[in-house]
Amino acid sequence: MRTKHFENPFPATTYLGPGYFCDREEESSRLISNIQNGISTTLIALRRIGKTGLIHHVFTQLPREWKGIYVDILETENLNQFLNLLASAIIQAMPEKSSPGKQFWNLLRSLRPLISYDALTGAPTASFEISPKETEHNIYAILQFLEQQENKIVVAIDEFQQIASYPEKNTDAWLRTRIQQLKNVVFVFSGSQQHIMSDLFSSPQRPFFRSTQIMKLDKLNREVYCQFIVSMFNKYKKNVSNEIAGQMIDWANIHTFYVQLLCNRVFATTTREVTMASWKQQAHQLLREQEPVFFIMRNMLTRPQWQLLKAIAQEGIVLQPTGKTFLNRYHLGTSATVLRSLKTLLSYELIIKEFDANGASFYCVNDVFLQRWAELSH
Repeated sequence: MRTKHFENPFPATTYLGPGYFCDREEESSRLISNIQNGISTTLIALRRIGKTGLIHHVFTQLPREWKGIYVDILETENLNQFLNLLASAIIQAMPEKSSPGKQFWNLLRSLRPLISYDALTGAPTASFEISPKETEHNIYAILQFLEQQENKIVVAIDEFQQIASYPEKNTDAWLRTRIQQLKNVVFVFSGSQQHIMSDLFSSPQRPFFRSTQIMKLDKLNREVYCQFIVSMFNKYKKNVSNEIAGQMIDWANIHTFYVQLLCNRVFATTTREVTMASWKQQAHQLLREQEPVFFIMRNMLTRPQWQLLKAIAQEGIVLQPTGKTFLNRYHLGTSATVLRSLKTLLSYELIIKEFDANGASFYCVNDVFLQRWAELSH
């Protein structure tokens, strides 16, 4: 089989294959080991840090007898929409002409969904317009179908925290009861809203408590990422020095999505060698393109809220947002004012609360591009 080569080796929103995937060897090995040993995993990470890419990468590394099914439920609002996406994901993972595909299509016909086809990709999708009881019955029937397959199955449910907002009561309890009956299916529950995911899987009051191995996905190792970027440029006969690769990584806060997008732009506009001026030009252009959105964000905030966001952006990380040193350095007023602004910024997810390796909490701007723009704004 011939290896595909893409015009740009820095994908920002999709997984192109093992040859375009950086590191995560330890995380991949741990996840694969869990799957092969029948242990479900809760994968928690910042949004756009690379958890989806890791899942797809692990799927390519699984033994042949395993079948991976990926479903992203971020846009779902209820259990019926969850059913629609789960059924559609299985359709796309099991081609209709294959034996499991034929079996699943036979099941679907008995459940009577509306089948439509994506206008661009031609991929089939299933849609059910049924009662809540029928929805539960259909999900159970689909899970039982997976349980009966000859292949071992791993189902990755991305942005799993969405089930906590479903209007149906006790969705996690109902789903946990159905899942714990399965012996042939292993799950990966991934999510980016870390406080909700932690509550779902770490709280003794929740049904999923201690039902999985919890795995926190951190940022890539800076030096490994730097070497990867240099090697990918070299592979396409373009040059970037270790120093400049490091500068780009640091500017993007070692955050995978932003590093990839910046490298994608720099690669696309480089004919031979990346210079400090050329990568900074592309970074500036990325901020300019986002500027209309950032102006809207700024205008929806009060002055104290915007001043606090700017201060956090300039600091990078803030351990004590109500500390006197921080308040005085940026003229933020009283600690009470900052606490009110902090609550609003957190609710808008413009800033996030994270924890370092020692367990100490800190605050940072969620969007790296917004952080860099706020740093420069007046």
